[in-house]
Amino acid sequence: MNGLTSALRCASPVRIVLATPLGGDIDGAWWPHTGSVAAELPGLIEALHKPLGEIVDMRINWSANEGPPDLNSMGYTSSMPGSRGKRQRLMVVSGRNGCAKLLVIPHMTAPALGLMLLRRAAAMHIPDGQQTTQVFLTADSVVRAAQVESASWATQAAERSRSRKRLREV
Repeated sequence: MNGLTSALRCASPVRIVLATPLGGDIDGAWWPHTGSVAAELPGLIEALHKPLGEIVDMRINWSANEGPPDLNSMGYTSSMPGSRGKRQRLMVVSGRNGCAKLLVIPHMTAPALGLMLLRRAAAMHIPDGQQTTQVFLTADSVVRAAQVESASWATQAAERSRSRKRLREV
């Protein structure tokens, strides 16, 4: 029943953007309005129903014990995000018709950076004049770190799957 439009609408629209086509290390980004990701999941599921079909699985790469990376405290420097031991938050959403790997932008991210992250994660066109700004450079660095994390996460999942398959064969 997921993906059906309810009579009640969220006061704030879901902030999500997807790349076209899907299938990269990062397929887009989701920027929740609050720190309560669980409360915003119904809106995310509804937004993803059309491009992915009925949502059948979601995976995340963080635990409730981990705080989100504070992208604002980076001071828009060229240092790689997560250098303080916090990796970028990722979510893989699988539907009957497709799968999307999303960068989850912390809700407290500054608006200019959050918007640039949405655009950069979905590989949207960014005018040349904006590509030299500190906001763009920070967003680019965050997305590149997320791509590395996503590729590593996919490799680990594939290795676990092969190990389970070998165990079943024994």
